Amino acid sequence: QVRLVESGGGLVQSGGSLRLSCVASGNTLPFSAMGWYRQAPGKQRELVAQITTGGNTNYADFVKGRFTVSIDSAKNTVALQMNNLKLEDTAVYYCNTVIQAIRSNYWGQGTQVTVSS
Repeated sequence: QVRLVESGGGLVQSGGSLRLSCVASGNTLPFSAMGWYRQAPGKQRELVAQITTGGNTNYADFVKGRFTVSIDSAKNTVALQMNNLKLEDTAVYYCNTVIQAIRSNYWGQGTQVTVSS
C-alpha cells in the first residue's frame, strides 16, 4: 500500500514563503513522477508542479517564477518551495505520485496553506 505523508503547510502572510515536503513509502515499483496539486474551496483540484525522476519539471503558469519543485528519488521525497505567496495560493495542497508501469496515481491526505493579507 503506497502511502504519502505531507508536511510544511501553515499560515503565512502575503509575500512570504513556505516549504512543503512529502515522503512516499510502500511502493514495490519505482515512482515515475512526483508532484503537487491544490484545491481551493469551491474549485477543482489543479496541478501546481510535477517532476519526473529524471528531473523534468512541469509548472502551472500561475506559479512559474515563484515555486520550485524538487525530488530526491533515493528517499522517495518531493518538496515544493513556495516564495512570494499570494492570497490566491490559499488551498489544500496534495502530494501526488505516479507509477507509470501500472498506470497508477496516489495521493496524500493534503496540507492546508493559508495566505493572509
